[in-house]
Amino acid sequence: MKNKKYLFKDSFSVIGKAGQGPANNPHEWITPLWDDANSHYTEVSELAVKGEGGAPSIWGVMNDVTGSNKRWDDDSGMYMAGCETDANAVPPAGWTKWVVPAQTYIVVETTMDAAYGEAFAEVTNDPNISIIAAVHERYPQPGNPNIVELWFPIADGAMICQSCAMPLTKPEDFGTEANGENSLDYCCHCYVGGDFTSKQTLEEAVESNIQFWRDGCKDDDEARVKIMDVFPKLKRWQ
Repeated sequence: MKNKKYLFKDSFSVIGKAGQGPANNPHEWITPLWDDANSHYTEVSELAVKGEGGAPSIWGVMNDVTGSNKRWDDDSGMYMAGCETDANAVPPAGWTKWVVPAQTYIVVETTMDAAYGEAFAEVTNDPNISIIAAVHERYPQPGNPNIVELWFPIADGAMICQSCAMPLTKPEDFGTEANGENSLDYCCHCYVGGDFTSKQTLEEAVESNIQFWRDGCKDDDEARVKIMDVFPKLKRWQ
């Protein structure tokens, strides 16, 4: 799939206009939320997190009806049209604040037409991908609601390389499969083009990674012990 990337996003807050409605006809009740949020944006503009050029980070955040960060069921769901804010921001009267937990996402950029449904279906119907929580929308071009990013959560917190335990937080951190797709298991240093970059044994891998584990350790022996507490549990070494 084009325009797909993997990344980690720490816990973040969104203040917006929230509502609940039927899952089979979301536009009927979500569109008025956007109309309300856009027409009263000046009430929260000072709270919005700004990106390059001073543009706010605009989100369409989804939730289950219990507010548990789960996906919609077949009957209904909740949605908030709003902007990202600092964690300590207080919503004005008439506005609601939700906190989205730290997660790793598959992010797909698409358009608000038939391509939206195709992109959504391609990810959610992939048997190799497990969507663990509510899916969200981010609008990367404020003022252009036709361009949207779909954020599919695939892991709580940050994923780690299943060979060297490196945190996978940015798109460029992930390795690649033979078909060019990002690997969900391994980092760019350990796995490229569907194969490991080194044919090391576990013992050799431990020794070559000691340099990255020295911080907070009194010597290499302590670093080695810490590595051996982690590496044997990783997919590559089991």
